[in-house]
Amino acid sequence: MKILGLAGSLRADSHNVRLLRAAAETLPPGATLELWDGLRDVPPYDADGDGELAPAPVRALRDAIADADAVLIATPEYNASIPGVLKNALDWASRPYATNALRGKPAAVLGASTGLFGAVWAQAETRKVLKTIGAHVLEDELPVGLADDAFDPNGRLLDPELRDRLADLVGDLVREVTTPVEVAA
Repeated sequence: MKILGLAGSLRADSHNVRLLRAAAETLPPGATLELWDGLRDVPPYDADGDGELAPAPVRALRDAIADADAVLIATPEYNASIPGVLKNALDWASRPYATNALRGKPAAVLGASTGLFGAVWAQAETRKVLKTIGAHVLEDELPVGLADDAFDPNGRLLDPELRDRLADLVGDLVREVTTPVEVAA
């Protein structure tokens, strides 16, 4: 099973990249997390440039989502909302609307920020956008506040309760992929 990790920050070793790496450490055997690092290359959304000839970075994003069994997004919070680069990538991923790669795909959102609240507003906004796109979004949330002091030098969360909650969230996402959905007769 492959989970695609998307960090909403462009910094190479951002708090949210660290959070995704910490999430990867909690995965059960047989599951992997692939950290997608092409966010910087995705151009601003332009419907005129969309379709079969979408820009190569957009096709790469859509292909990465399509190839994954689930998506895990780690977002910072910029001005009480989603970073523009993440929202832009989700706008591209949402097309074509009826058949986009996120439609029906299990997805979860977590976040780290240097403020007290751990990007809770950005997480809520990102879940709202994912639901609108058609993803199957977990309601779980993991705010990592005061992120400058939340990780050890190896990128591990220092707070054991946060580590446990991260493992629970990742476990819930894995179960969404591996548990068959019962269809009513």
